[in-house]
Amino acid sequence: MIETASFPPPRQRGLVIHGIVMAALLTICVLSFWRVSQTEVGPAFSLYILLGVVSFIPLPFLGYRAYALLRSDYLLNRNTLRIVWGLRVEDVPISDVEWLRSPAHLNEPLRLPRIRIPGAVLGRRVTPELGQVEFVASETGKLLLVATARRVFAISPDNPAHFAASFQHAIEMGSLAQSAPQSQYPSFLLSEVWSNRAARSLWLAGVFLNAGLFIWVTAFIPRLDQVPLGFSAALRPLGPVPATQLILLPILSILLFVTGTLAGLFFYRRPEERPLAFILWGFSALSALMFNVAVLILLTTAI
Repeated sequence: MIETASFPPPRQRGLVIHGIVMAALLTICVLSFWRVSQTEVGPAFSLYILLGVVSFIPLPFLGYRAYALLRSDYLLNRNTLRIVWGLRVEDVPISDVEWLRSPAHLNEPLRLPRIRIPGAVLGRRVTPELGQVEFVASETGKLLLVATARRVFAISPDNPAHFAASFQHAIEMGSLAQSAPQSQYPSFLLSEVWSNRAARSLWLAGVFLNAGLFIWVTAFIPRLDQVPLGFSAALRPLGPVPATQLILLPILSILLFVTGTLAGLFFYRRPEERPLAFILWGFSALSALMFNVAVLILLTTAI
């Protein structure tokens, strides 16, 4: 049995920063849509909708980056260096590694990704000295460069010196078996799901139902003064509220759809858990349909 050592990157600072940014954006999003429900149709109404949408769009990406950082690791044994970053997995055979060094030993300063924050130093840069460099790191201050014939990987183990010593020891011990390089990207998962007819149909159904619901509601709000938003325990409409509060229904539907879609991707990765993914995607599309039915009932009552 081959012993594998783990050299995780520093995570704490990146997770804290991601958490603060996500909390701030979520607060802006919630407050914006709450103001939408309290504001009459006009420039302020449109501005709050725009602010809410703009603050919501980065949340799934930041959430995935936080998840990727939490799951990140560099695994080393005599045969392979495995780089794990969320759904990104890279297996580098030890025999393919040409050298390992610190960026401080380069003749020119290393070009870093243009967009980076602690916990997410990710992306690719082409440099005259190294060629293509792929960054899979959390901190710029602890970078190590791992060069292969195809590209150079920039990683950031929490203890670079310990990692370098262990890597040198693995080279001296020699590989026990020949392995092939393997790459796995998040886009592979998306393309695999999209190629599944049932999954694609559920996704498209949810997208069209939510888009239609949003357009439908925003088209009717200017025509109404008040609507009976909600029902009592006896299934009777409650007292009327300003029509602008109808916007909360498509917003809630979209949030549920996005959450269900992302959660389904998490389960789809493993074949034994894929039925859970289809259940989530099915309920996401069904919930969008039920929101459309609810709006139809409310508008029928209001009109």
